[in-house]
Amino acid sequence: MKKKTNCTYIGGQAVIQGVMMRGRSGMATVVRDDKGTLHLEAKRITPPEKRKKWMRLVFVRGVVNFVLSLVGGMQALLRSSEVAIADDEDEAPPKLNKWVAEKWKVSVTEILTMVSTFLGVVIALGLFLFIPQICAEAISNAVGWQTHSAETSLDTLWYYLVEGGFRLVIFIFYILFTLLFRSLRETYGYHGAEHKTINCYEYGMPLTVENVRTCSRMHDRCGTTFLFIVMIIAILLFAVVGWALGGVITTPWVQLNFVIKFLIKLLLLPVVAGISYEVLRFLARFQTPLLLPLKAPGYLLQRLTTREPDDKMIECAILAFQKALDMDADPKSPEKTFVTETKLSKLYQMMTRRFKEAEIDASDAEWILSLTLNIPRSELKTERVISRAECGRILSLFEERLTGRPLWYIFGDTEFYGYRIKVDERVLIPRPETEILVQQALGALREGDNVLDLCTGSGAVAIAVACEAAKDKNITVTAADISDDALEVARINVRLNKANVTVVKSDLFENIRGKFNLITCNPPYIPSKEIASLQREVREFEPRLALDGGADGLEFYRRIAQKVNRFMARGGMLIMECAEDQAKEILKIFPRCDYAMIVKDLEGKDRFVKIVF
Repeated sequence: MKKKTNCTYIGGQAVIQGVMMRGRSGMATVVRDDKGTLHLEAKRITPPEKRKKWMRLVFVRGVVNFVLSLVGGMQALLRSSEVAIADDEDEAPPKLNKWVAEKWKVSVTEILTMVSTFLGVVIALGLFLFIPQICAEAISNAVGWQTHSAETSLDTLWYYLVEGGFRLVIFIFYILFTLLFRSLRETYGYHGAEHKTINCYEYGMPLTVENVRTCSRMHDRCGTTFLFIVMIIAILLFAVVGWALGGVITTPWVQLNFVIKFLIKLLLLPVVAGISYEVLRFLARFQTPLLLPLKAPGYLLQRLTTREPDDKMIECAILAFQKALDMDADPKSPEKTFVTETKLSKLYQMMTRRFKEAEIDASDAEWILSLTLNIPRSELKTERVISRAECGRILSLFEERLTGRPLWYIFGDTEFYGYRIKVDERVLIPRPETEILVQQALGALREGDNVLDLCTGSGAVAIAVACEAAKDKNITVTAADISDDALEVARINVRLNKANVTVVKSDLFENIRGKFNLITCNPPYIPSKEIASLQREVREFEPRLALDGGADGLEFYRRIAQKVNRFMARGGMLIMECAEDQAKEILKIFPRCDYAMIVKDLEGKDRFVKIVF
């Protein structure tokens, strides 16, 4: 027997065409669809040490873990069924699916999930509580046991032992029955892959397909072993409690006695689960051969519920285990979501929650849904079913946004003053407040004016001014920037919007010729030392060249002040954007002017300076 050197909390279960692994902080499910593509879903869970104290008490913790594992396992099983069958994204959904989605605002998958969950509970109660009790009642009546009297305690014990025996036999025959189905035999292969992968890690071996293949498919913490222990504990506990209450629960009505017995077993199920968990935990803790007789029945049953997996099954198990392990080790390890048909509200809630956790503006979820589904943001409150193809496109954008990449870089363009502006990492994303700069510029324009836009970046300001002014005035607009990358984007936007703008490479006024009636500029104004404290999406993705304004953020304003008079026509105006605390200092840099004023943004902050020469 190999000696286990790594201890892990991670356990798992087989799902449809895949494996789910559950750690302390997260659970990961990997499914291989019928086209061979692997799909991963991972979500965070509350680790045991962060649960309430009463939930960590001995015996109570077993009930809690049983319920959480049951719920999580059922969810993983049902979720796996939604992605196991690959479909064609371009193929229209079946008419039934479309009718149900439009009529009832639910997906067929959700209906099947609810129905299958209900039937699963009913079948389990019927097979393992109701039918064994009926069989025990039949034998009791046949042999004349008196189980409803305090004086017949031995009969009562025999009754519950026989009932437990039937329960155990039904459990074993149920497992044997499942072996008749090819799909379930395949699931048992994934079960074997799950065990082998966990064993491989606990043996201290690298998680490779070759290493996993050599490991045992028997594991001490297997759910099959747990269920067997549950059966044994239930037999003993039900017998003891039934014997103790033999005379107490007696009524004149046979049918009522039957119901009372059934309800007592239901109430005792949490106790059975709590005791069984502690027994399983004890047996799994020690590798001594002395405990082998107690483990042997579970191992024998595992030989039925596990099969030797193929390499593709092992790959699923390894990927799920590694993701669960990563989520335990790294609190920032991202969650992942299966691409499935789902409700709009459910998808929206998940996206906003994850964005808030990642400190990303939750409104980005609205933009992603609105633009992908081609509906106004105001209609997102109207429930609808998102198709699998739509969900795939939405989640692709959503997960890229979680990396920190700005939303409009992901989409590749944004709207500025009613015009589509292409943007990527070569240029800053135009901010809504900069539209006020355009408004101020348009208010100052006259027929025949010559306009210069310095630090043009994407060309958004120059294009908006040129296109808006062209509606009733004849003006000329020049856009200048030092960055070749930015100028390339600006030229694309000029062509896209058919704007009458001349694009020039220039370090401020270096290559500029002539005089201008209006000069606009949104220069870099972030102090160098503050760059590192900016939002991640700005700090890591937007060009530093367009952000860094020098030691105090005013370097470009000083350089403009040194030469602006040479390029400004008499009576001309300079309009510049700035940080909210810079406006008054900027005015001091321009002492030789006829008139100067500060313009506030929509939030009432000092955002622009207007200077007339």
